[in-house]
Amino acid sequence: MAFSLCCRASSSWPIVSATALRRRLPLVGAFCMLSFGLSNLCLSYSSSLKTGCAQSLPFAPLLRSKFGGQSPAKNVHTIRMEGSSNTVPSIVVYVTVPNKELGKKLAESIVREKLAACVNRVPGIESVYQWQGEIQTDSEELLIIKTRQSLLEALTEHVKANHEYEVPEVIALPITGGSLQYLEWIKNSTRD
Repeated sequence: MAFSLCCRASSSWPIVSATALRRRLPLVGAFCMLSFGLSNLCLSYSSSLKTGCAQSLPFAPLLRSKFGGQSPAKNVHTIRMEGSSNTVPSIVVYVTVPNKELGKKLAESIVREKLAACVNRVPGIESVYQWQGEIQTDSEELLIIKTRQSLLEALTEHVKANHEYEVPEVIALPITGGSLQYLEWIKNSTRD
């Protein structure tokens, strides 16, 4: 569907108006467009083309004014993970917990043990999953944990030992880059 919403410089792709796009595109689609970048939805872009693509959407001027054409701040340094000896390979780990109390207790113990530099607690998520042949729906809290890749095994064991679930969720995603100062802080705030 994403390809049919955008156009190419050739006339083989239809131009879809912003009104038609708003009617067809659900909220999730709009979120994905913003998350993955509007320009990635178009097959090609010509600087002279001003309609029929992401540039013609009603919120495009806002995005351009907020993000486009501005150079990064002089005091903000970004880095790819392999580019600095002051950082270590780092990860973001997702863990779900059944309630606020366990979320707070687990988050504090993870940081206290220096298994992570930071744990964000995101309340009010709803998980739908299959367990023992039945579809389940539960309210949960999500922990977003920033740590060193080398601590994943110790973190996983800590979560298993302090979690109510028989099979707790522990999913790691690599951090491929980011603020140099933040990545150094992760290194300095966690154990070796």
